[in-house]
Amino acid sequence: MIEIIEIPYLETFAVRHPVLRQGKPIETCFFDGDDLPTTKHFGLFVNKKIAGVISVFKNNNTTFIAENQSQIRGMAILNEFQKKGFGNQLMKHSESYILKEECNLIWFNAREIAVDFYKKLGYVETGNSFEIGDIGNHYLMYKKLG
Repeated sequence: MIEIIEIPYLETFAVRHPVLRQGKPIETCFFDGDDLPTTKHFGLFVNKKIAGVISVFKNNNTTFIAENQSQIRGMAILNEFQKKGFGNQLMKHSESYILKEECNLIWFNAREIAVDFYKKLGYVETGNSFEIGDIGNHYLMYKKLG
């Protein structure tokens, strides 16, 4: 059974840490804004076991002129659950939520290895690649909704 539900931000660490911050202190799993009431965190569960997470932030990027923007951060699927369509399901769930919140643009910083995954979902990269700390090469990606 697969279920996507809203979860507290601390529960995202069970996936963020091994997938996005492996080998780093657990505190690096906290993102600025995680604890804001406008931020939503969703967990994808397979037979009641957390398999993936995604977080949606109300955050405008000055690169875009859209007034109501949302930023996606921390999208991650545990290794044993990858390549099963769960990332796609989390993205679609987030898009539905964002549309209900009357946001018309989603943006995020995608790791270089994930760019093709997001392109298949209709996201477009803009600008040059850039380095984020000791995490790696990223691209700014976006999608207009509605």
